[in-house]
Amino acid sequence: MNTVTHNQQAKRFEVEESGETAVLTYQMLGDNILVYEHTRVPKAISGRGIGTALAKYALDYARDHDFKVVPQCFFVSDYIENHPEYNDLVAIDY
Repeated sequence: MNTVTHNQQAKRFEVEESGETAVLTYQMLGDNILVYEHTRVPKAISGRGIGTALAKYALDYARDHDFKVVPQCFFVSDYIENHPEYNDLVAIDY
C-alpha cells in the first residue's frame, strides 16, 4: 500500500517509493478552500496507483477538515468525476 504523508510546509501530499517522490501540490484559498494544483508521479514509479492514492488522501483530508476543494489538477478532477461521493467537496462559487 502507498503511504501518503502531508508535508504542510511544502503544501503538498507525498508518496516516497524506490527513491522517487510523487506529489500532489495545493494552495489554500482563504480559510476553507484547498486548490489542488498538480499531481506528479515520476515515470519510474507510475502505474502503481500512487496518483490515485494521493487524490483519495487529499480529498479525504479536505473532508476531515471541513474544507472545500478546487480541482485545478486534471487528475484530481477526473478522480472526483469517477468517485461522485466527493462531489460535495467541490467549491461551487470558485
